[in-house]
Amino acid sequence: MPTSTLAASRADPANPLDPADDLETGLPFPQRYYAILVVALGITLAVLDGAIANVALPTIAHHLNASPASSIWIVNSYQLSVTISLLPLASLGDRIGYRRVYLWGMALFTLASLGCALSTSLPTLTLARTVQGFGGAGIMSVNTALVRMIYPRAQLGRGIAINAMVVAIASAVGPTLASGVLAIASWPWLFAINVPIGIAALVLGLRALPVNERHPAPYDLLSAVLNAIVFGLLIFAVDGLGHGEARAWVMLEFAGALVVGWYFVRRQLTQPAPLLPVDLLANPVFALSIGTSICSFCAQMLAFVALPFLLQETFGFSQVQTGLLMTPWPLVIIGAAPLSGVLSDRYPAGMLGGVGLALFALGLVSLATLHAQPTILGISWRMALCGAGFGIFQSPNNRQILSSAPRERSGGASGMLGTARLTGQTLGAALVALIFGVAPQHGPTVALYVATAFAAIAAVVSMLRLVPKQGAPARG
Repeated sequence: MPTSTLAASRADPANPLDPADDLETGLPFPQRYYAILVVALGITLAVLDGAIANVALPTIAHHLNASPASSIWIVNSYQLSVTISLLPLASLGDRIGYRRVYLWGMALFTLASLGCALSTSLPTLTLARTVQGFGGAGIMSVNTALVRMIYPRAQLGRGIAINAMVVAIASAVGPTLASGVLAIASWPWLFAINVPIGIAALVLGLRALPVNERHPAPYDLLSAVLNAIVFGLLIFAVDGLGHGEARAWVMLEFAGALVVGWYFVRRQLTQPAPLLPVDLLANPVFALSIGTSICSFCAQMLAFVALPFLLQETFGFSQVQTGLLMTPWPLVIIGAAPLSGVLSDRYPAGMLGGVGLALFALGLVSLATLHAQPTILGISWRMALCGAGFGIFQSPNNRQILSSAPRERSGGASGMLGTARLTGQTLGAALVALIFGVAPQHGPTVALYVATAFAAIAAVVSMLRLVPKQGAPARG
């Protein structure tokens, strides 16, 4: 391609970059701004939708005449479809392009949101939520892979920090937004508001999102099915363990996941670009980064589920006061994430992650050891310390996961990043349920101590990336 033609293609936002171009330089301005806006809109919808559904669950259940137990599937169906399809869709992105997977995911999410808004029964809403989960997985599976295409390598940390900041903002405003919508409108509007935003993201994405180099290996459909079976069985088994289902049935689900998982992993070892990126996990830095992510998100979920019980049932705060007292956590992440993103372009992720997670562990143990009559200020600074620690850790760790993989395997790395987050969150939620069942009186405090242990383990695992590998300098 002549230089003048190349320059023209880079300057035109309507013309996505040619895969043959050197994408290490990122997208040109203003296309970079438009592209990251599309990515931010997508992740905002995916995160907001989860938070909104959780808050509105009692209202929806009452309106549809559904029992609390059956209404849980409004949340679980979305979570299940996201979890079982993240890696298959990330692998598909390596082969047909991240842009295509992202836009099809956005279209499916938008259409399913309309289906949710028009639902008049629990089965139809659950079905629409399941489809919406597959659309959300299309968005989340290649989200960070697109960020790697959008930003030059020297500024990758900044792009990932924007992602983390958007997630923190969406998490912080989600419950408030849901309450505000329900105060003036019926619950279908919680899903209907996704439609115009999704359409806007689609239109802008068609013009701004980049095209990536594609991996030539054929898509492994059997591995996609095996992946769904393994993760589906694991989710049901962990959820059943936490909620006291029949022990024999739970053990059968674990055994099924183990048997199918063994064959699944063996199959991946024979593939040139495996759906479960076992080849990337052979890289110690990549594997340690994934381990750090799982442990940290497990700690975060343990705390997020336990803290409302601690604040309301142990200390006597109201529901509104509890929401306000937990707000410093995501608010501080909004400030810490951009700072850590800039620092991650200069300093090792192992060091930044270790420091951030040590602060996170310190904040968690300080919450676990609160005295009987804590002050609002005393709770707030502890929440802020947790948010600061988590915010400092997240962007550098995500950057390390992406940069440890070859560029043409960015989809696999992005999928593993999302899978690690969901695995940690699922494990954390199940552990809280188990702890509450074993020690109901002191459940929230015990859960916070367990969260502290996971955060401390994550800090140690993060620091291990600083240890020089045999025959190579430390790069973590």
